[in-house]
Amino acid sequence: MAAAFLLDNSILQSKHALFKAIQGLPILELASICINLTLFMAFLFIISARKIFLCVGRIRYLKDDNNVANSSPIRRTNVEGEIRDIVVATGFNVCLLCCFYVLFLQFLALGYDGVGLIRAAVNGKVVDWFTICLPAAQGLAWFVLSFSALHCKFKVSEKFPLLLRVWWFFSFLICLCTLYVDGRILLVEGSKHLSSHVVANFASTPALAFLCFVAVRGVTGVQVLRNSDLQEPLLLDEDAGCLKVTPYSEAGLFSLATLSWLNSLLSIGAKRPLELKDIPLLAPKDRAKANYRILNVNWEKLKAENPSRQPSLAWAILRSFWKEAACNAIFALMNTLVSYVGPYMISYFVEYLGGKETFPHEGYVLAGIFFSAKLLETLTTRQWYLGVDILGMHVRSALTAMVYRKGLRLSSLARQSHTSGEIVNYMAVDVQRVGDYSWYLHDIWMLPLQIILALAILYKNVGIASVATLLATIISIIVTVPLAKVQEDFQDKLMAAKDERMRKTSECLRNMRILKLQAWEDRYRVKLEEMRGIEFKYLRKALYSQAFITFIFWGSPIFVSAVTFGTSVLLGDQLTAGGVLSALATFRILQEPLRNFPDLVSMMAQTKVSLDRISGFLQEEELQEDATIILPRHMTNLALEIKNGAFCWDPSSSRPTLSGIQMKVHGGMRVAVCGMVGSGKSSFLSCILGEIPKISGEVSQLCGLSFHII
Repeated sequence: MAAAFLLDNSILQSKHALFKAIQGLPILELASICINLTLFMAFLFIISARKIFLCVGRIRYLKDDNNVANSSPIRRTNVEGEIRDIVVATGFNVCLLCCFYVLFLQFLALGYDGVGLIRAAVNGKVVDWFTICLPAAQGLAWFVLSFSALHCKFKVSEKFPLLLRVWWFFSFLICLCTLYVDGRILLVEGSKHLSSHVVANFASTPALAFLCFVAVRGVTGVQVLRNSDLQEPLLLDEDAGCLKVTPYSEAGLFSLATLSWLNSLLSIGAKRPLELKDIPLLAPKDRAKANYRILNVNWEKLKAENPSRQPSLAWAILRSFWKEAACNAIFALMNTLVSYVGPYMISYFVEYLGGKETFPHEGYVLAGIFFSAKLLETLTTRQWYLGVDILGMHVRSALTAMVYRKGLRLSSLARQSHTSGEIVNYMAVDVQRVGDYSWYLHDIWMLPLQIILALAILYKNVGIASVATLLATIISIIVTVPLAKVQEDFQDKLMAAKDERMRKTSECLRNMRILKLQAWEDRYRVKLEEMRGIEFKYLRKALYSQAFITFIFWGSPIFVSAVTFGTSVLLGDQLTAGGVLSALATFRILQEPLRNFPDLVSMMAQTKVSLDRISGFLQEEELQEDATIILPRHMTNLALEIKNGAFCWDPSSSRPTLSGIQMKVHGGMRVAVCGMVGSGKSSFLSCILGEIPKISGEVSQLCGLSFHII
């Protein structure tokens, strides 16, 4: 009985203490806690009720399906139509930002109060744990509110739920009341009344005001565009704007920094597998047509500036896409600079941990610098890599279009030295290699900058021993110079062997009937395998040289660090823990560019070979522009006329292939060209098309004329 009495007495005392603690809370904080917890319980009740109704509805649906299984079939159609696009307005993104901003403030206040109470309890002071009830309740409430608002996007809701809007409205109402009371007390007591609750309330007022405005409107800003049978276009016209363009072309600064312009595509992919119609079109400035025009104009300018000198295709590419390259260079520079903040500041951080505090709150300042530097490094890295991909895409699309159009305009003499297989090699191998060089474009100037920054940090930590670091780095780089020249030579021979093999393979495929008729398959197979063996020989040598360069530079960081610390020990310098950690962090960052240097050397050699091959192809002779004269309609009744035509496949030959050609063809006529094998029938048709060089005479065609050759 006595034990029971003591237990009841302790329970009554704890209840009394809880009641007194609750009474000690301000009335507005108590009201905020009660309202948030009540709405949270209502939220849980609504979710539970929806789950129960959903289960009951599924059971009823299964029963109805069983009952109707033996009756007439029911066809279910989608009346609203298929979802064509989901447009998320800026207001919805701002609404989400406000929700997560208030959630961050509440968690910050909760953490600040919690840490303060724990410190007070450790020091033996009396702690009132009920002071964290308000930030805990509001943190729980805003956690539910933030992710409920985010769920509206994935659910594709055009209006916010009623409970969410009521919750926002009451939160703003309580915020205004608390703001009024805190403002009056601050006017009387001054900064003594300041606390984490007051600061969080002041900071969250603008966000809550905007959310209250959204709650009154109720519209989310998520718009669903659907395709019905009447709205679906019969023809998909790219220029007419029927298809959507990528949001990247109109993305703002925040969207570009966070890559949130991809959210619409990712949200569709989260609901169902992506289809081709879901992928948006490129912006007009990113399409192959626009890039080809820019590069072609600069290429023609270079050829016209100095006709006697061979134009540089690399310079034409740089003049065409220098803006993208400069933007990437800015991100690469920022990324390089902030990546060395950590190695530079780590020595100060070690000293601070050792008890040496230079100025008040030094630990918080150092932690903030580390966090800001890493955040900026992450953002610049993402933008740098994205810009590199876009630059490579522009270069590849423009070069592919130039090579393809050049292949259509090649003269008969130039076509003899460039088969279709070689032209395919230009577009598939060489253009791809030039486009991939965009990843290594900035490494040329970034490597010296990284070495200079590393030497500055090492000089601060290990003193004069940093000179040994410089010498070891220079030795590591110089060793690869002769190997790079050897690899470039192997790459030239490899591409020449590949072109020769492609030329012979194309010749065999074109004349397969003759090979089968003469039973020459084995003989030509042996020849092709011999050519393949030559190609393998140069490929093996190129890969061996690249492997040797890679081996040297994989060991370069270890070699450089060993030389640095060994020199420091021999000179008698004192190595501190902070200096050693800073030097090791510097070596770790410098390790990546040193290891990437062999790839840079190899890629530069391969890209130079590819640029020379493409440049030589683009300077080949083209068809004569004045080979045929196009006459406007209604000017003559003749569809085709040849006057004193003389044509020759080889312009340097003294004997023309066809001469003295006189011909007039009226519209609607049927003309038959007859003759023996080798008499010039195909050459005659080629001279009409302008494919055979014209020595003299005149070929006139009516504009818009079409020939049907059988």
